[in-house]
Amino acid sequence: MTAERVFRPIPPPRIWPYDRSVAPPTYARLTRFALWALAAIVVTGAAVRLTGSGLGCEDWPTCSEDRFVADLEYHALIEFLNRLFTGVVALAVIAAVLGSWVRRPRRRDLAALSLGLVAGVLAQVVLGALLVKTELDPRFTMGHFLLSMVLLLNAAVLDVRARPGAPETDGSQRADPWTRLMLRAVPAVGAVLLVTGTLVTGAGPHAGDSRAERLPLLVQEAARIHGIVAMSLLVLAVWTWWRLRGTGAPAHARMGRVALLLGAQGVIGYTQYFTGVPALLVGIHVALASVIWIEIVKAACRPAAAEAAAPSCRPDRAAIAGASP
Repeated sequence: MTAERVFRPIPPPRIWPYDRSVAPPTYARLTRFALWALAAIVVTGAAVRLTGSGLGCEDWPTCSEDRFVADLEYHALIEFLNRLFTGVVALAVIAAVLGSWVRRPRRRDLAALSLGLVAGVLAQVVLGALLVKTELDPRFTMGHFLLSMVLLLNAAVLDVRARPGAPETDGSQRADPWTRLMLRAVPAVGAVLLVTGTLVTGAGPHAGDSRAERLPLLVQEAARIHGIVAMSLLVLAVWTWWRLRGTGAPAHARMGRVALLLGAQGVIGYTQYFTGVPALLVGIHVALASVIWIEIVKAACRPAAAEAAAPSCRPDRAAIAGASP
């Protein structure tokens, strides 16, 4: 046995997480968990509103002035459980942030996007406190939901970018300009659809509590505008899907799913409108809206082409090259 082998230095012990690397597939699973945790809390938040439990806990961060934990009362427990689920979301976001720092190879775009989730969750905490303090002011209720959609956008882009993709095609190929424009228009119209949906909610019967203020709008008019935007988005999604046919672009399959989900969403929307907006259908409507938004965002993005490059979240020009009208 040589002296070199006997006196070989012992490596220092690993101290998590600073010197332990995370492989890209593992980090992709962390980002997927964060995405669906954020989607799930949208549904639990809707359950609070639809059961009239928005003021079940009348204080923040405690449930009441003298109790942190909710009493064994229906509305208080629903609101408190929704607050507890925020802890699950926080853990998922923390895992995404830490994972981005120890992922090998490390990428700045993933670290920045994960920090965006932190900023969004902190903003949601502040907005949630204001929502309780203002007794469910509909403007704050709208902001709470729309900020959730911004968080889902952030998380969906992070999830797409965290997954290694196929090498890019030759950049000299030029995509059809109308198709590129439509791929950008779908998320824009989708955002308008979300905003008009919050207007319907703010003016309708499910504002979170019987004492909550409503927006000074006619529900019928707000719902009509929301329906027109939804139909426009459906037509745009189908048209975009048709133009992407035969290209093999991932956006083609996703846009097809968006069109199918929008069709189902339309059926649910009209059914709930003509049946007195039952809470269960409204809850399904909210859950489906979150899924559709995630699919729209992912359809407009492309995965990383190579670890050395920071990919963009723009329509994949190479993949849709040659798309015909």
